[in-house]
Amino acid sequence: RGKDSVKHFHIEHTGTSFKFGFNEFPSLKELVRHFANQPLIGSETGTLIVLKHPYPRKVEEPSIYESVRVHTVMQTGKTESDLVPNAPALGTKEGYLIKQGKIVKNWKTRWFTLHRNELKYFKDQTATEPIRALDLTECSAVQFDYSQERVNCFCLVFPLRTYYLCAKTGIEADEWIKILRWKLSQIRKQLEQRDASLSS
Repeated sequence: RGKDSVKHFHIEHTGTSFKFGFNEFPSLKELVRHFANQPLIGSETGTLIVLKHPYPRKVEEPSIYESVRVHTVMQTGKTESDLVPNAPALGTKEGYLIKQGKIVKNWKTRWFTLHRNELKYFKDQTATEPIRALDLTECSAVQFDYSQERVNCFCLVFPLRTYYLCAKTGIEADEWIKILRWKLSQIRKQLEQRDASLSS
């Protein structure tokens, strides 16, 4: 679950070189060689990632970029010929969030996974069966929430219930909101396209 999550990081072209993370490369070939060696990078959210596969350019993805906070080269000995494009599931995310209960309004930490149009939550990261799977096609809004006595909270509005969730940091809450809003916009776009094709 979420093993194919996608994160975005900036690459800057200065005109004479390429900047990525803490490194600067004199040519595109040097940058590609760096990626072939599977660099280990970390973002503001604290997640460490090994860059293993190239990612296709023309793929529907939310443009949410993270800053590199950790950057190390693994020196795998691989070259650019080993780089094979791989397109995993789109707009995926996973992580712990604190969720408010439906009847008893206490807060519990749950493991959340976002995959396609489903947001599932589990008792913890090791659980195989979700407690619940939320169908995002039924969600009308995702927004920051200031009504709770907690910080970094946001809510998902469904017809029969509003789910209140809190993240560890403001950055993390913002990341969840951005990707969930992107999902809702994609769902609306698909519905509009379907309606247009039915009416034509």
